[in-house]
Amino acid sequence: MDKKKRRQRGMTLIEIMVVITILGLIAAAVGVSVMGQFGQAKRQRVTLDFGSLGQGLQLYAMKKGKLPDTTAGLRALVEERVLNELPRDPWGNDYVYTLDRGVPAIVSLGADGAPGGDGDDQDLSSLDRDARSKG
Repeated sequence: MDKKKRRQRGMTLIEIMVVITILGLIAAAVGVSVMGQFGQAKRQRVTLDFGSLGQGLQLYAMKKGKLPDTTAGLRALVEERVLNELPRDPWGNDYVYTLDRGVPAIVSLGADGAPGGDGDDQDLSSLDRDARSKG
């Protein structure tokens, strides 16, 4: 009769610890794979923003006959009502716009908001995207 009562008490502490450990290992494995996808999704969003800002620059050029200079920057797209508002990069920073010899460039400075860097801190440029799509 004692054996029957002991079996009806439930799980032992060791069994509970084993289950918690297994759940922790599964959560860690899923977390690592999801974090990689999160960074990739941010970089893809920057690419989409480059496309919409590039289209905005084309519309601006059609309206005004020229691209905005570096001083006016992307803000000129909002002032001319080409865009309702300027997007910010996925890390909350403003996009940097330059016009060099008639070639516009839009840059996201990455997670650190400073030039240079590796990984999530790496700068992303619309010129790099254009070179990849042509090659």
